[in-house]
Amino acid sequence: MTQMTPREIVSELDRFIVGQRNAKRSVALALRNRWRRQQVEGSLRDEIAPKNIIMIGPTGVGKTEIARRLARLAQAPFVKVEATKFTEVGYVGRDVESMVRDLIEQGITMVREEERAKVEVQARQRAEERVLDLLLPPPTSQPAASDSDSNDSTREKLRRMLRDGKLDEREVQLETTKSSSPMVEIMTPQGMEEMEFNLKDMFSNMMPKQTVKQSLPVSEALEVLTQEEAGNLLDLEAVTREAVRRVEQSGIVFIDEIDKIAARQATSGADVSREGVQRDLLPIVEGCTVNTKHGAVRTDHVLFIASGAFHTSKPSDLIPEFQGRFPIRVELEALTRDDFVRILTEPDNALLKQYEALLATEGVQLVFTDDAITEIATVAARVNERTENIGARRLHTVMERLLDQISFDAPEMARTTVTIDAAEVRNQLEAVVSDEDLSRYIL
Repeated sequence: MTQMTPREIVSELDRFIVGQRNAKRSVALALRNRWRRQQVEGSLRDEIAPKNIIMIGPTGVGKTEIARRLARLAQAPFVKVEATKFTEVGYVGRDVESMVRDLIEQGITMVREEERAKVEVQARQRAEERVLDLLLPPPTSQPAASDSDSNDSTREKLRRMLRDGKLDEREVQLETTKSSSPMVEIMTPQGMEEMEFNLKDMFSNMMPKQTVKQSLPVSEALEVLTQEEAGNLLDLEAVTREAVRRVEQSGIVFIDEIDKIAARQATSGADVSREGVQRDLLPIVEGCTVNTKHGAVRTDHVLFIASGAFHTSKPSDLIPEFQGRFPIRVELEALTRDDFVRILTEPDNALLKQYEALLATEGVQLVFTDDAITEIATVAARVNERTENIGARRLHTVMERLLDQISFDAPEMARTTVTIDAAEVRNQLEAVVSDEDLSRYIL
């Protein structure tokens, strides 16, 4: 668990997300409270529940990015799900417990990668020995002392050449094992995908392992054998136990489009499943035990962050029990032209930096003047006002339209500097922006 203070967490989020101070403060406090709970002694620790958050704001203002960056900071298992994918029994869709199963899979992947990194040196050494055995097979009979010394000397010489990369292009015959997956389609009811995966795993384990011979360059063979040896060195049961513990204590589930399952009034027909989805989600958010193929997983201390635009509904349209499980509500502001200017230039992964790096691979140096950046932001803000407000995502469409011709011609423009100023922005975009009907389709 990260030991960063709330101020440090907000500062780290500021590197990638512009504005939205209140939302950053809320998630920073939620993350810090998890660390505080871990420091509490005795049985009281289990009684302290996470304070789930609802983010309210239009699309494209940073709701998902805040949750994703938060999970990366916490080094916590994280999944993003769409509330509209879940339905109550009898309707097409996934069952709500699948989000916990996805979370545990994510946790296992994360822990496995960490454990692989710990045994990488040992796995590399073992793989190196196996490659040397392929290059210089050991003698079948007991060699004489002189022959043994000569063999060891040759092996050490090959080892030095292998580490220096001098044998990378030489090919070796490698025999690897792979599990044979049965070519069987298992039909399961909607929402019961877990049963399908379990049956396929069972059949796969019953089938004998297949050995495959393939001819590979030494460099590739070394990588394949390193991965195989790392897998052999891992204690899979310990990995699973740690993954379950990490999911239960620090997992984060981001539920997007929560406003789409908020029933505005008593309805009939297809919308009847909306309230049912909320009631199905309620036990997961409250805290329950979900059975997965890796064992039982409790959700009592998983942090849930829900988000929605709430254009046609409001948080109070959610059922009271569901609202009560999300005590923290934070509203994200719509982005302005000044915000767009900052998004284009300030973050570590700013959009202009991305385009400059992309075209630099073709030998084209892209330069944006300050007035060009302001003009791009102005165009994006104007189109958002006149059509649909999709927030910062509008910048992507504007930038693609602006650089369309340059990107197309870039391979023939090597060692060229292209300067984009306000006049060039207006020249490329004015026709589309001025025609409202056309901008609805193009931008």
